[in-house]
Amino acid sequence: MKLLEGKTAIITGASRGIGKGVAVVFAKHGANVAFTYSASVEAATTLEKELNAMGVKAKGYQSNAANYEQAQELAKTVLEDFGAIDVLVNNAGITKDNLLMRMGEEDFDKVIEVNLKSVFNMTKAVQRTMLKKRNGSIINMSSVVGVKGNAGQTNYAASKAGIIGFSKSVALELGSRNIRSNVIAPGFIETEMTAKLDDDTVTTWRNAIPLKRGGSPEDIANTCVFLASDLSTYITGQTIHVDGGMLT
Repeated sequence: MKLLEGKTAIITGASRGIGKGVAVVFAKHGANVAFTYSASVEAATTLEKELNAMGVKAKGYQSNAANYEQAQELAKTVLEDFGAIDVLVNNAGITKDNLLMRMGEEDFDKVIEVNLKSVFNMTKAVQRTMLKKRNGSIINMSSVVGVKGNAGQTNYAASKAGIIGFSKSVALELGSRNIRSNVIAPGFIETEMTAKLDDDTVTTWRNAIPLKRGGSPEDIANTCVFLASDLSTYITGQTIHVDGGMLT
């Protein structure tokens, strides 16, 4: 059963990792996919071909969600290219980890800009078309770190906690128009980024998780499908932890 048949989704930061996983699973469920990427042109072109081969319409856009004007322009272009925007997945994010004592102002500002300001930019950009349709699902990618904090990640934790507060407020503002706003808080998800960690670190992480494994991008993507689909029409303002029980 294709749960997203006929829906059009924008996914930010989808050329690799969790974003790519979401794009592929959305396409499998029949969604048309517009996705953004920053620098990975080759990876984006490959993904675009892969998604189109699944029989849906898909297109990659080189766009910086942290830039207000670019976000507005992207939403306008996607609406012209696809005719609708039903789902927004705010996934784009970066880390610039350091202890607060050593963290420069630039590293703090950049992480807030890319991780949090982008969510404001993109939500503003799609709001008008969703209000016109009186329908929409906004899914924002937070993190277990945004809920419990993490040493060496004050900037990242602040950005991801901010996403939760922002999403709850959007849920309250737009609920009467049938626009839902929810958050996913992934735990330790094994992607290209975590593949660079040494084996001992990964083993320590896995052993600390009740399910004794790291998550996959598909684990996050399946939760996104649920929140994007009509299976979750009475769910808004919620944070769903997809973390193998880390915060249990």
